[in-house]
Amino acid sequence: MHTFIRRFVTLCLAGLVVSQAAAAAERDPALERANRLLSKTILIDGHNDLPWAIRNDKTAPGDVDAYDLRGKVPGQTDLARLRAGHLGGQFWSVYIPGETDGHYARTQLEQIDIALRMIRRYPEALQFASSAADIRAAHRNGKIASLLGMEGGHAIGNSLGALRAYYDLGVRYMTLTHNVHLDWADSAAFPPVHGGLTPFGEQVVLEMNRLGMLVDLSHVAAETMDDALRVSKAPVIFSHSSARAICDVPRNVPDDILARLKDNDGIIMITFVAPFIDPAFAAVQKPAMEEFKQRSQGKSIEEQKAIQKEIFSKVTLPAVSIAKVADHFDHVRKVAGVEHIGIGGDYDGNSDWPVGLSDVSMYPNLFAELIRRGWTDRELERVAGGNLLRVLEKAESVARSMKDLPVPPGLAR
Repeated sequence: MHTFIRRFVTLCLAGLVVSQAAAAAERDPALERANRLLSKTILIDGHNDLPWAIRNDKTAPGDVDAYDLRGKVPGQTDLARLRAGHLGGQFWSVYIPGETDGHYARTQLEQIDIALRMIRRYPEALQFASSAADIRAAHRNGKIASLLGMEGGHAIGNSLGALRAYYDLGVRYMTLTHNVHLDWADSAAFPPVHGGLTPFGEQVVLEMNRLGMLVDLSHVAAETMDDALRVSKAPVIFSHSSARAICDVPRNVPDDILARLKDNDGIIMITFVAPFIDPAFAAVQKPAMEEFKQRSQGKSIEEQKAIQKEIFSKVTLPAVSIAKVADHFDHVRKVAGVEHIGIGGDYDGNSDWPVGLSDVSMYPNLFAELIRRGWTDRELERVAGGNLLRVLEKAESVARSMKDLPVPPGLAR
């Protein structure tokens, strides 16, 4: 009897909390408008690392069934929070680290397998997509369109044949580099060694154009951004990046590159990760990251995790506000135009988030902040997903125009 009463009281209190939250939302006209707008448009996020979180889950590593998105999970993404955030489309990152040698192809295939099994496991919520038309079809069905994005060209092993095989498995963008230089492209993580793309790197970009795979320039050096924009026949994307003029870190995008998105018709999907958003946060984190880079060279993944935990246990990081994120949106709108902005949260790939943007339920909070700054519904619809759909459709059109070109042999010389 006492157990029943406790459960009853708990349920009543939970209902009260939900009612209070709903009442608070109603008292905030901007948040109410944001929720209304997102309920009728397609909100597409460019980057979520959930497949890697599943692979590294402490309780059941790599077990798609055990990491149950129908319940509460350790990370930032589950079905209830996806619904609360009004997400309509997601590029699930099939990231693999480039810092360790060997087995790239095997690990990449395993990550694609995890992502595809995850999508199939939740047919009531997720629907596999590989085109703009698929995204719209999923939205009509009330499902979250689920696309795959590779993070790091190291996974192709200098082979265009491998690139084509990944495309056939459903991959629709590839980030040219992650945090290591390749034989054919410079990363933003270290001083350049190639000066951008090598001739084979240019071949990679053109083959991605021919396939209809989006060229993703997050994580790459500014010189690589420059070369890719020069070479690519299709719009490029930054799946999860922000503005260097606001937060001066190598990972972010300089204004001269942002301005070129107009001619390329590309898009920067602005990320929420605190060290790429707030200069004060970055200033505290930067020396810690430099120490981590020095001490983690040649170490295993587990050793790297231990070193990172030790270093950051001694660091006090400042809180970051949603206003700091909105500053990036305002800046990119001024430099590149609203037609070249999207959303690239990077959930489940980091642990440092602005207050009010700490999981996938919180997209409306960002849109409410932009509404308070005078952004129109039309602008917000473009940012939410309209711009990404345009870019994907144009990349598909370019691929059709290139379909009769000879297939390049595809190994780095």
